[in-house]
Amino acid sequence: MQTNFSLAQLADPQTAEANKILRACVHCGFCIATCPTYVLLGDELDSPRGRIYLIKEMLEHDRPASEEVVTHIDRCLSCLACMTTCPSGVHYMHLVDHARSHIERTFTRPLPDRMLRALLARVLPDPRLFRLAMLAALLVKPLAPLLDRVGFTSLAAMLRLAPTRVPARARNQTGSPIAEGSRAQEAGRERHDGRRRVALLSGCVADVLSPHINAAAGRVLTRQGIEVVSVEGEGCCGALVHHLGREDQARAQARANIDAWTREIEAGGLDAILTTASGCGTMLKDYGFLFRGDPDYALKAAKVSGLVQDISEYLAILPLRPTTARSLAVAYHGACSLQHGQKITREPKKLLSSLGFRVEEIPEGHLCCGSAGTYNLLQPALAGRLLTRKIANIERLKPDVVAAGNVGCITQIAAGTTIPVLHPVELVDWATGGPMPIGLADRDFSVITPLAGAAMT
Repeated sequence: MQTNFSLAQLADPQTAEANKILRACVHCGFCIATCPTYVLLGDELDSPRGRIYLIKEMLEHDRPASEEVVTHIDRCLSCLACMTTCPSGVHYMHLVDHARSHIERTFTRPLPDRMLRALLARVLPDPRLFRLAMLAALLVKPLAPLLDRVGFTSLAAMLRLAPTRVPARARNQTGSPIAEGSRAQEAGRERHDGRRRVALLSGCVADVLSPHINAAAGRVLTRQGIEVVSVEGEGCCGALVHHLGREDQARAQARANIDAWTREIEAGGLDAILTTASGCGTMLKDYGFLFRGDPDYALKAAKVSGLVQDISEYLAILPLRPTTARSLAVAYHGACSLQHGQKITREPKKLLSSLGFRVEEIPEGHLCCGSAGTYNLLQPALAGRLLTRKIANIERLKPDVVAAGNVGCITQIAAGTTIPVLHPVELVDWATGGPMPIGLADRDFSVITPLAGAAMT
């Protein structure tokens, strides 16, 4: 693709990066077939190639974002299926994030839209506020159909997605024997016993909606003799506000995490920083890029990013042994942030299969379920159509359970089906000696055979 940025424009590192990404595009259109919004709407402006043209024109002419540009960029899920398909290596993720930041600076949205986005940016990253919001949602959840009829579709979507009960917060975020990070470590302590030591991200939304997922991860890791710490000072990864175009807020949240983990690395050492939320993992692995030009954070950010692993990525290399055979049919949903953002596709399925589960591929598995961070709240109509399509493909398999590696996907899919939707690590925990997952408590899975123990292959 030919671009026409001036030398003055290219002096800006963000614009220079955008120019590099744009010039990598060869107009082939392979991305169109795998783009969920193009599949639904059939409009090329709602495809990666169309959005790339819109972004190019906006940035080249240094224009404020127009309503047309905002409409089509807002409809992008950032599922990154286009990046998996692209033969030219166009880094669409960085380009569309830059466009969102430009939109946030130059476009004035209608007041209700501004208020909703400000509310999401304030409440979702703060577990205390989010918990209060979920408790309040329980009281007004029955009003969702009424809100839909009077045009408050985003509020109605929030209520429909709200759980029927808010789980109690687990002890130490994970409910397992977890140290309190650097407070439990003497400064400069060396691990002479060679025991591995990892940090487990508590997160924000997941910490409220599904603390049992981290609890399961903590149990699995602890049974392997791995020390798991909850690091003081870590919080939201910044992904939620980053995709809303709020770059300064995202960087502030990222810096807080980098500082917290750097202190922990220097005090007690970390072999890995693990997350059970793949959306967070994609953001954390990109910290090195986010701070590449920051003299104070570039090296620290790169080091932190290099330690980040998804829980399935880390468990796949451990010698896990099943204690019971659980021949459940598991429909595996590859979260977009995991399969497209981090290119992790085989590990979760291999992990579950090795422990006796019958893993089945969901048809059209490359297409998003419609969750996509806050997308199902900001674009509920399109998200609903994607969910309907995803549920139809899942129910065609008639599985016992659905497994998904991201809390957003779990919440979204669970809103459309009665089939239990779990995180893979909950099934791993159960198969290796942990309790039955909470989501299966009312199901009869009594066909379980004790095993002498088989090594994972």
